Amino acid sequence: MNHSKKVLDKIISKTKIYLAIIAILLIVICIYNHWLIIPSIIIYMLLVIYAYWTNTKRQEELTEHIKNLTFSLDKVAKIALVNSPFPLVIAETNGNLIFRNTKFNQEFANIDINNYLTNILNDVKLQIKNNSKKEKIYDEIEIDKKTYKLYGDYMPLRDEHIIIIYFVDDTKLVELENLFDDKDMYIGLVMIDNYEEIIQRLDDSEKAQLMAMIEKKLYDWASDYKGIILKAERDTFVCIFEKQYIKEIEDKKFDILDIIKDIQPSDKTQFTLSIAISNDGTTNLEKYKTAQASLDIVLGRGGDQAVIHEGDKYRFFGGRTQELEKRTKVKARIISHALEGLIEESSKVIVMGHTNSDMDCVGSSLGIYRLAKTLDKDGYIVLNPKGDNLSTFLNELSQESEYDNVIVSPDKAIDLLDDDTLLVVVDTNKKNYVESAELLEKAKKIVVVDHHRRSPDYIENATLTFHEVYASSAAELVTELIEYAQKEVNLTSIEAEALYSGIMMDTKTFTFKTGVRTFEAAAYLRKCGVDIIKVKKWFQSDFDTYNKISNIIGKAQLVYDTIAISVYDEEDEDSNVVCAKAADELLTISNITASFVLGKLNDKICISGRSIGDINVQVILEKLGGGGHITLAGAQVEGMDMDEVKQELINRINEYFSEQI
Repeated sequence: MNHSKKVLDKIISKTKIYLAIIAILLIVICIYNHWLIIPSIIIYMLLVIYAYWTNTKRQEELTEHIKNLTFSLDKVAKIALVNSPFPLVIAETNGNLIFRNTKFNQEFANIDINNYLTNILNDVKLQIKNNSKKEKIYDEIEIDKKTYKLYGDYMPLRDEHIIIIYFVDDTKLVELENLFDDKDMYIGLVMIDNYEEIIQRLDDSEKAQLMAMIEKKLYDWASDYKGIILKAERDTFVCIFEKQYIKEIEDKKFDILDIIKDIQPSDKTQFTLSIAISNDGTTNLEKYKTAQASLDIVLGRGGDQAVIHEGDKYRFFGGRTQELEKRTKVKARIISHALEGLIEESSKVIVMGHTNSDMDCVGSSLGIYRLAKTLDKDGYIVLNPKGDNLSTFLNELSQESEYDNVIVSPDKAIDLLDDDTLLVVVDTNKKNYVESAELLEKAKKIVVVDHHRRSPDYIENATLTFHEVYASSAAELVTELIEYAQKEVNLTSIEAEALYSGIMMDTKTFTFKTGVRTFEAAAYLRKCGVDIIKVKKWFQSDFDTYNKISNIIGKAQLVYDTIAISVYDEEDEDSNVVCAKAADELLTISNITASFVLGKLNDKICISGRSIGDINVQVILEKLGGGGHITLAGAQVEGMDMDEVKQELINRINEYFSEQI
């Protein structure tokens, strides 16, 4: 009606203009011919009467036309609503149903739809309240095993809103999308960890028999999940699985890891596998390359485990057996020569370890510094000591005049950095655990020397990496680099003692994770003039610290009968050191196979984990953001209090044992 009124007003407006023009013309004519005044008035009156009659008639015709059109549209709209090919409902947001079309009644004849409608109307109320009107009310809603997308609109009506909702059946489309998603390819690599070490000890007949058994087990495993596996090298296989079977592989915890362990050669050694499966990439080539990178992480974590790489997430399985030493001196010699070349090409060398440095970290740094000085390059060590854990050693180091300007803060190191500076990172491979993340980010040339299991956030852009998870300590690796250097390196007494103490600390006085190479490195350092008594004094605890450790042990509680958990509640800047010593001491108690000690470290909760090898504390603490080795690991947790972290630790221990079932 408003539209018809506007049309009529427009016609009347134009008529008035015409009549005004005619009136002006008649006035002009009458001025020159007075005898035409009366005829002009009569003619003008007739024109006005005609115009009024014409406009009235047009208004009646237009009104009738609008009525007919409105009636027709209403009729069409009603027919469209009733016979809509989509289920349709009109309701008030208070839950009052106004209209349901025939398709709606047919579609949901045997379904109680009221609960669904109540939830939908409540969501619409929330949209109205937040003024967030959407084209689709629901992206997807499942009703009686069918998937619908809901489209609708609403308008105010008195104190409520009236809403019209269309139910569009997207079941077939969703099924097609799911089918396409399930067919997505995951590409993986399978490697026999200790192939060379075992094969070289077997005769030809047993070698062929064992490899045939391993290959058959792998082919059967892939076949169980409708996948394919192809042998790429003597000890490496490429496998392909569809996404729909990956969940089943996960649920069975990569049982192939245990199946292969059951195959034992005559010398009673054990085969283990490293598996990396990836879906990270838009092409199969990219997925293969990310699988290769993921396999490096698995190998860096000690092998005997599997990882699934999706996007930026890694899910690890296995990794419960102790690492077997399998390093060759050839690699140490090659790395040593390569490191010498990088140092000689650099303007200076900066050595950096991890936060809260320990003796392994500091000893390794001193060793790299001496190698740089031997090659006539200036060297600096980034150290920001906190607490008293290194105070005894640093007091002794301060008496060495050569080191007056060598120990620098992270800010000073950044000022010293240039494009030709070589940054050597020791005793960590995690980029968020270094002493200065900014220094790491700005450095152009990076070398990493580490022995910890590789984590997903490892330093990727290193020019040279000497990463041996089978080594006891970073100090052991640095000692080998010095030993095999082309130019003779003469360690000072305190440098040799620092390296020796680093090995002692990480092996718990040559008890854990100690291999033949560990004793060889210790023997080399002993020849360099290590005073064992002096080193022993560095590890002695004062009377107060010993009392703290005793109290922590006294408060320990047992879970799973053999795992000790204790808490150090005191505000202490050396809490991480106290916790580590207490965790070590707990392992001296009979029947204790693993220990965890929690302490306050500024605004974080630190956890020290230790085991005798039966339990992998690294796998447990990794779930809390930490890392380390099977027998020694740690973590720092933010945003939780002590009780929450303790409960979370117990939950992770429960997960660890549930995954073994």
